[in-house]
Amino acid sequence: MPSYPLRVAVVCSSNQNRSMEAHNILSKRGFDVRSFGTGSHVKLPGPAPDKPNVYDFKTTYEQMYNDLVRKDKELYTQNGILHMLDRNKRIKSKPERFQNCKEKFDLVITCEERVYDQVLEDLNSREQVTLQPVHVINVDIQDNHEEATLGSFIICEVCQSIQNTDDMENEIDELLQELEEKNKRPILHTVCFY
Repeated sequence: MPSYPLRVAVVCSSNQNRSMEAHNILSKRGFDVRSFGTGSHVKLPGPAPDKPNVYDFKTTYEQMYNDLVRKDKELYTQNGILHMLDRNKRIKSKPERFQNCKEKFDLVITCEERVYDQVLEDLNSREQVTLQPVHVINVDIQDNHEEATLGSFIICEVCQSIQNTDDMENEIDELLQELEEKNKRPILHTVCFY
């Protein structure tokens, strides 16, 4: 079992809902965690499915919150977006893109297969220097508030189980298979190197 807390990155598309809910839970459980998105822009639901609110990754959660209050406070309160942004701004100031982060992690956990593929593409395009392994794990989580909460507990269970292994490199595949069967969700896993 590693004596230090695992360095964990949680990644979804916009660094708003799923990755931030997991970031919140993992940080409360003592993990060294950061969260990211892989999209080119941050997208939040708008007044209609074909009219999302689109922001640059440089836009703070506070700025998004104020913009949506100005646009339609009742709608964005009712659909939970303002509550989500309020939580987010208490964790960090703004969303971040995984592709712009050069920190090294022990685990990178993604919340959907498309994001998993984008993370693998990014990691595999980087020059390998230290050959330090990073385990990239995908747990599919639908992008809604309820699933983000349920998914964050599954992600936390994955991290705690890996943290408690005696030999992560040799035990991780079996451990993930057990968690996959227990939670009835497919889990993808790939090892990349820094």
